[in-house]
Amino acid sequence: MRVLVIGGGIAGTATALGLHKAGFDVTVFEAHPDTAEDLGAFLTLAGNGMRALAELGATDAVTAVGFPLTSLRLLDGRGAEVAHAPLGEADDPALRYRCLRRGELNAALQGEAVRRGIPLRHGARLVSLTDGPDGVTARFADGGTATGDLLVGADGVNSAVRRLLWPEVRPGYAGQRVYYGYTGTVPGPGPQGAITMVRGGATAFGYAVSPAGETYWFARAGGDPLPPGAPAGPPAVLRERLLALLREDATPAAGLVEASGAVLVTNATELPLGAPWYTGRVLLVGDAAHAASPATGQGASMALEDAVVLAKALRDLPDPGAAFAGYERHRRTRVEHNITVSGGLSRAAPAPAGPAPVVARPAEPDEPLLRQLAWDVKLPAEPH
Repeated sequence: MRVLVIGGGIAGTATALGLHKAGFDVTVFEAHPDTAEDLGAFLTLAGNGMRALAELGATDAVTAVGFPLTSLRLLDGRGAEVAHAPLGEADDPALRYRCLRRGELNAALQGEAVRRGIPLRHGARLVSLTDGPDGVTARFADGGTATGDLLVGADGVNSAVRRLLWPEVRPGYAGQRVYYGYTGTVPGPGPQGAITMVRGGATAFGYAVSPAGETYWFARAGGDPLPPGAPAGPPAVLRERLLALLREDATPAAGLVEASGAVLVTNATELPLGAPWYTGRVLLVGDAAHAASPATGQGASMALEDAVVLAKALRDLPDPGAAFAGYERHRRTRVEHNITVSGGLSRAAPAPAGPAPVVARPAEPDEPLLRQLAWDVKLPAEPH
């Protein structure tokens, strides 16, 4: 069975790794000319995402970049530490949370795909597709075509595959702008390996310090959405808008932003619940299917889970129709819960900068998820 994967980002390349491991003939088509898309942004992979990577056999490729996170700190609006707890499964190096730039993760996964002999075609921008009884054909802007038995749309929140099939399903604003940047001159205070969250009066702010002393930070703040395709403004203007909010609190946040170079900003977006995921020979995965606000930090990890579950569904269930349906039954409740929770965090009023509850150790993966991700455990037609 030949599978075309549209999108060479995190979801698409991980899906290709899973399908290749399951024995399928898979080719990845990426619109961008190289791996540098979103090089400036960073993300965290949670324990569930790292577990999915382990099942794909890609742990070493990813742990070669970025740095591990082993604890979570919480500061109040006065900068005082009110909680500090272990983060996830910190005792297992392969399952530790990891902080890394998105471009680094893309490059690591693509490098692993190429190492395994998976064809990866850059500069292939999808313009149309034809889903017929004998196969599905993708047509690209350069005039090229490709035909396969199945096509997986893994091309992100603004998915061309989704737009061609369901133009009415569009991402919406989740209530916040997300700022992010880096500084190598003023390391954020705190122990090594910690991610620090700051409960400010007008923003949610977080940062982590790399072993090299570079601080990665993000901030989420309410406001009107940025116009589609419009520049957000010069870096100095963006920095001052954010600093005006951060200076309301006595925390390290304003100092970190002041010491940063370029400040990047984007809208937090999400897809509506209940949107279709598949039809005929075509299926969506990752942000193309279930993009959520970044407030829970689970977007990349959910995409990695998708890759494992889809590969197992196509391997274990009797035909592609049953596999697509089984994949949806196993995934929809979990990922839409993430959309709901993350959107709720994005839209919530800022918490008062007073005493905060103790941060509990994040729950270990539940048994159904462990079974879903375990490569040697057959995926049942119905979730347990």
